Amino acid sequence: MSDSAVQPVAEVATGLSQGQRLMNMFTAPSKTFQDIKAGHRSWWLPFIIYAVLGFAFYGVVNAKVGMRQVSENQVKLSPKTEEQMAQLTPEQREQRMKISTAITQGIFLAGPVFILVMGAVISAVLLATINFVFGGKASFGSIFAVWMYAMMPSCIKTILGIVVLFAGTAPDSFNIKNFAPTNLAAFMNPMETNPGLYSLLTSIDFVTIWTLALVGIGVAIVAGTKRTSGYIASFGWWGLIVIVGAGLTAAFS
Repeated sequence: MSDSAVQPVAEVATGLSQGQRLMNMFTAPSKTFQDIKAGHRSWWLPFIIYAVLGFAFYGVVNAKVGMRQVSENQVKLSPKTEEQMAQLTPEQREQRMKISTAITQGIFLAGPVFILVMGAVISAVLLATINFVFGGKASFGSIFAVWMYAMMPSCIKTILGIVVLFAGTAPDSFNIKNFAPTNLAAFMNPMETNPGLYSLLTSIDFVTIWTLALVGIGVAIVAGTKRTSGYIASFGWWGLIVIVGAGLTAAFS
Protein backbone atom coordinates (compact mmCIF):
# COMPACT_ATOMS: atom_id res chain seq x y z
CA MET A 1 0.00 0.00 0.00
CA SER A 2 1.34 3.41 -0.92
CA ASP A 3 2.53 5.66 1.87
CA SER A 4 0.97 8.64 0.15
CA ALA A 5 -2.05 10.02 1.95
CA VAL A 6 -5.42 9.56 0.36
CA GLN A 7 -6.80 12.96 -0.64
CA PRO A 8 -10.30 13.56 0.79
CA VAL A 9 -13.05 14.31 -1.69
CA ALA A 10 -14.08 17.96 -1.47
CA GLU A 11 -17.54 18.35 -0.01
CA VAL A 12 -19.94 20.13 -2.34
CA ALA A 13 -22.15 22.70 -0.66
CA THR A 14 -25.83 21.81 -0.90
CA GLY A 15 -26.96 25.39 -1.42
CA LEU A 16 -30.42 26.86 -1.02
CA SER A 17 -33.58 25.35 -2.42
CA GLN A 18 -35.39 27.35 -5.10
CA GLY A 19 -38.15 28.06 -2.60
CA GLN A 20 -35.62 29.52 -0.18
CA ARG A 21 -34.13 31.65 -2.95
CA LEU A 22 -37.58 32.98 -3.81
CA MET A 23 -38.36 33.87 -0.20
CA ASN A 24 -34.97 35.55 0.15
CA MET A 25 -35.83 37.91 -2.72
CA PHE A 26 -38.17 39.68 -0.30
CA THR A 27 -36.06 39.37 2.85
CA ALA A 28 -32.37 38.81 2.07
CA PRO A 29 -31.74 38.96 -1.72
CA SER A 30 -27.95 38.87 -1.33
CA LYS A 31 -28.20 35.31 0.01
CA THR A 32 -29.95 34.19 -3.17
CA PHE A 33 -27.37 35.87 -5.39
CA GLN A 34 -24.47 34.45 -3.38
CA ASP A 35 -26.04 31.02 -3.85
CA ILE A 36 -26.25 31.61 -7.60
CA LYS A 37 -22.61 32.70 -7.63
CA ALA A 38 -21.72 29.43 -5.88
CA GLY A 39 -23.09 27.58 -8.89
CA HIS A 40 -26.72 26.88 -7.96
CA ARG A 41 -28.44 28.43 -10.99
CA SER A 42 -31.74 26.55 -11.33
CA TRP A 43 -34.47 29.00 -12.30
CA TRP A 44 -37.42 26.85 -13.39
CA LEU A 45 -39.54 27.57 -10.27
CA PRO A 46 -39.74 31.37 -10.70
CA PHE A 47 -40.33 30.81 -14.42
CA ILE A 48 -43.30 28.54 -13.68
CA ILE A 49 -44.71 31.10 -11.23
CA TYR A 50 -44.47 33.88 -13.82
CA ALA A 51 -46.12 31.70 -16.46
CA VAL A 52 -48.99 30.62 -14.18
CA LEU A 53 -49.65 34.18 -12.97
CA GLY A 54 -49.49 35.42 -16.57
CA PHE A 55 -52.12 32.94 -17.72
CA ALA A 56 -54.26 33.73 -14.67
CA PHE A 57 -54.07 37.43 -15.54
CA TYR A 58 -54.99 36.62 -19.15
CA GLY A 59 -58.03 34.66 -17.98
CA VAL A 60 -59.26 37.52 -15.79
CA VAL A 61 -58.67 40.14 -18.50
CA ASN A 62 -60.47 37.98 -21.05
CA ALA A 63 -63.42 37.46 -18.70
CA LYS A 64 -63.72 40.98 -17.29
CA VAL A 65 -62.68 43.07 -20.31
CA GLY A 66 -62.30 40.92 -23.43
CA MET A 67 -59.47 40.93 -25.94
CA ARG A 68 -61.48 42.99 -28.44
CA GLN A 69 -62.10 45.71 -25.85
CA VAL A 70 -58.42 45.69 -24.86
CA SER A 71 -57.48 46.38 -28.48
CA GLU A 72 -60.12 49.08 -28.91
CA ASN A 73 -58.92 50.82 -25.75
CA GLN A 74 -55.39 50.98 -27.15
CA VAL A 75 -56.72 52.61 -30.31
CA LYS A 76 -58.51 55.26 -28.23
CA LEU A 77 -55.30 56.00 -26.35
CA SER A 78 -53.45 56.81 -29.59
CA PRO A 79 -54.99 59.80 -31.42
CA LYS A 80 -52.98 59.11 -34.58
CA THR A 81 -54.09 55.49 -34.70
CA GLU A 82 -57.68 56.52 -34.01
CA GLU A 83 -57.49 59.04 -36.85
CA GLN A 84 -56.17 56.37 -39.22
CA MET A 85 -58.94 53.98 -38.20
CA ALA A 86 -61.57 56.67 -38.80
CA GLN A 87 -60.44 56.96 -42.43
CA LEU A 88 -61.07 53.26 -43.10
CA THR A 89 -64.29 51.73 -44.35
CA PRO A 90 -66.34 49.77 -41.76
CA GLU A 91 -65.14 46.52 -43.34
CA GLN A 92 -61.49 47.60 -43.25
CA ARG A 93 -61.81 48.78 -39.66
CA GLU A 94 -63.37 45.49 -38.61
CA GLN A 95 -60.61 43.52 -40.32
CA ARG A 96 -57.95 45.70 -38.66
CA MET A 97 -59.54 45.19 -35.24
CA LYS A 98 -59.72 41.42 -35.76
CA ILE A 99 -56.01 41.34 -36.54
CA SER A 100 -55.18 43.57 -33.57
CA THR A 101 -57.30 41.42 -31.24
CA ALA A 102 -55.61 38.24 -32.48
CA ILE A 103 -52.16 39.78 -31.93
CA THR A 104 -53.10 40.91 -28.42
CA GLN A 105 -54.34 37.43 -27.55
CA GLY A 106 -51.27 35.83 -29.10
CA ILE A 107 -48.96 38.00 -26.99
CA PHE A 108 -50.76 36.87 -23.84
CA LEU A 109 -50.61 33.18 -24.78
CA ALA A 110 -46.96 33.38 -25.81
CA GLY A 111 -46.06 35.02 -22.49
CA PRO A 112 -43.72 32.24 -21.28
CA VAL A 113 -41.78 32.40 -24.55
CA PHE A 114 -41.44 36.18 -24.25
CA ILE A 115 -40.16 35.76 -20.69
CA LEU A 116 -37.38 33.45 -21.87
CA VAL A 117 -36.46 35.54 -24.92
CA MET A 118 -36.52 38.82 -23.01
CA GLY A 119 -34.48 37.26 -20.20
CA ALA A 120 -31.88 35.98 -22.66
CA VAL A 121 -31.52 39.34 -24.43
CA ILE A 122 -31.35 41.37 -21.21
CA SER A 123 -28.89 38.91 -19.66
CA ALA A 124 -26.62 39.14 -22.70
CA VAL A 125 -26.63 42.95 -22.53
CA LEU A 126 -25.97 42.97 -18.77
CA LEU A 127 -23.23 40.35 -19.16
CA ALA A 128 -21.41 42.44 -21.76
CA THR A 129 -21.83 45.59 -19.67
CA ILE A 130 -20.67 44.21 -16.33
CA ASN A 131 -17.79 42.17 -17.77
CA PHE A 132 -16.37 44.46 -20.44
CA VAL A 133 -17.17 47.84 -18.93
CA PHE A 134 -16.70 47.09 -15.23
CA GLY A 135 -14.24 44.19 -15.37
CA GLY A 136 -16.61 41.59 -13.92
CA LYS A 137 -16.29 37.82 -14.21
CA ALA A 138 -19.89 36.74 -14.54
CA SER A 139 -21.21 33.96 -16.76
CA PHE A 140 -24.34 34.11 -18.88
CA GLY A 141 -26.01 31.40 -16.78
CA SER A 142 -25.47 33.29 -13.54
CA ILE A 143 -26.79 36.57 -14.98
CA PHE A 144 -29.82 34.79 -16.43
CA ALA A 145 -30.59 33.20 -13.04
CA VAL A 146 -30.21 36.60 -11.36
CA TRP A 147 -32.72 38.09 -13.78
CA MET A 148 -35.23 35.28 -13.26
CA TYR A 149 -35.20 35.67 -9.49
CA ALA A 150 -35.00 39.47 -9.54
CA MET A 151 -38.32 39.65 -11.42
CA MET A 152 -40.21 38.33 -8.38
CA PRO A 153 -41.62 41.81 -7.50
CA SER A 154 -43.46 41.70 -10.86
CA CYS A 155 -45.72 39.06 -9.31
CA ILE A 156 -47.04 41.75 -6.97
CA LYS A 157 -47.95 43.94 -9.93
CA THR A 158 -49.74 41.09 -11.70
CA ILE A 159 -51.71 40.23 -8.57
CA LEU A 160 -52.63 43.91 -8.10
CA GLY A 161 -53.83 43.99 -11.70
CA ILE A 162 -56.11 41.01 -11.02
CA VAL A 163 -57.43 42.65 -7.85
CA VAL A 164 -58.15 45.90 -9.73
CA LEU A 165 -60.14 44.00 -12.36
CA PHE A 166 -62.18 42.14 -9.76
CA ALA A 167 -62.76 45.45 -7.96
CA GLY A 168 -64.82 46.59 -10.90
CA THR A 169 -62.63 48.50 -13.36
CA ALA A 170 -64.76 49.66 -16.29
CA PRO A 171 -63.83 47.61 -19.39
CA ASP A 172 -63.64 50.69 -21.61
CA SER A 173 -61.08 52.34 -19.29
CA PHE A 174 -58.77 49.35 -18.89
CA ASN A 175 -55.22 50.07 -20.10
CA ILE A 176 -53.21 46.92 -20.71
CA LYS A 177 -49.99 48.96 -20.75
CA ASN A 178 -50.63 50.30 -17.26
CA PHE A 179 -52.97 47.91 -15.49
CA ALA A 180 -51.91 48.28 -11.83
CA PRO A 181 -51.60 51.32 -9.51
CA THR A 182 -47.85 51.09 -9.08
CA ASN A 183 -46.88 54.41 -10.69
CA LEU A 184 -48.12 58.00 -10.86
CA ALA A 185 -49.52 57.59 -14.36
CA ALA A 186 -52.04 55.05 -13.03
CA PHE A 187 -53.80 57.91 -11.27
CA MET A 188 -53.92 60.17 -14.33
CA ASN A 189 -56.27 60.25 -17.30
CA PRO A 190 -54.23 59.12 -20.34
CA MET A 191 -56.69 60.92 -22.63
CA GLU A 192 -55.92 64.25 -20.97
CA THR A 193 -52.17 63.80 -20.39
CA ASN A 194 -49.33 64.42 -22.82
CA PRO A 195 -48.46 60.98 -24.30
CA GLY A 196 -44.74 61.42 -23.71
CA LEU A 197 -45.24 62.46 -20.09
CA TYR A 198 -47.71 59.63 -19.49
CA SER A 199 -45.22 57.10 -20.90
CA LEU A 200 -42.45 58.53 -18.73
CA LEU A 201 -44.55 58.40 -15.56
CA THR A 202 -45.69 54.86 -16.39
CA SER A 203 -42.07 53.74 -16.61
CA ILE A 204 -41.17 55.27 -13.24
CA ASP A 205 -42.83 52.40 -11.45
CA PHE A 206 -41.99 51.26 -7.92
CA VAL A 207 -42.10 47.56 -8.91
CA THR A 208 -39.79 48.25 -11.84
CA ILE A 209 -37.37 50.21 -9.64
CA TRP A 210 -37.45 47.46 -7.02
CA THR A 211 -36.67 44.87 -9.70
CA LEU A 212 -33.83 46.94 -11.14
CA ALA A 213 -32.31 47.37 -7.69
CA LEU A 214 -32.36 43.59 -7.22
CA VAL A 215 -30.80 43.13 -10.66
CA GLY A 216 -28.05 45.59 -9.77
CA ILE A 217 -27.26 43.78 -6.52
CA GLY A 218 -27.33 40.36 -8.17
CA VAL A 219 -25.23 41.28 -11.18
CA ALA A 220 -22.58 42.87 -8.95
CA ILE A 221 -22.42 39.82 -6.68
CA VAL A 222 -22.11 37.17 -9.40
CA ALA A 223 -19.65 39.33 -11.35
CA GLY A 224 -17.53 40.15 -8.31
CA THR A 225 -17.74 43.92 -8.83
CA LYS A 226 -18.78 46.86 -6.68
CA ARG A 227 -22.50 47.15 -6.11
CA THR A 228 -22.50 50.60 -7.72
CA SER A 229 -21.34 48.96 -10.96
CA GLY A 230 -24.36 46.68 -10.90
CA TYR A 231 -26.69 49.61 -10.27
CA ILE A 232 -25.17 51.59 -13.13
CA ALA A 233 -25.56 48.60 -15.47
CA SER A 234 -29.22 47.97 -14.59
CA PHE A 235 -30.50 51.52 -14.11
CA GLY A 236 -28.38 52.93 -16.92
CA TRP A 237 -29.94 50.75 -19.61
CA TRP A 238 -33.41 51.25 -18.10
CA GLY A 239 -33.01 55.04 -18.15
CA LEU A 240 -31.98 54.98 -21.79
CA ILE A 241 -34.95 52.80 -22.75
CA VAL A 242 -37.37 55.02 -20.80
CA ILE A 243 -36.14 58.21 -22.47
CA VAL A 244 -36.23 56.71 -25.96
CA GLY A 245 -39.65 55.16 -25.32
CA ALA A 246 -41.14 58.42 -24.06
CA GLY A 247 -39.77 60.26 -27.07
CA LEU A 248 -41.18 57.74 -29.56
CA THR A 249 -44.55 57.77 -27.80
CA ALA A 250 -44.71 61.55 -27.93
CA ALA A 251 -43.79 61.53 -31.60
CA PHE A 252 -46.12 58.80 -32.86
CA SER A 253 -49.14 58.86 -30.53
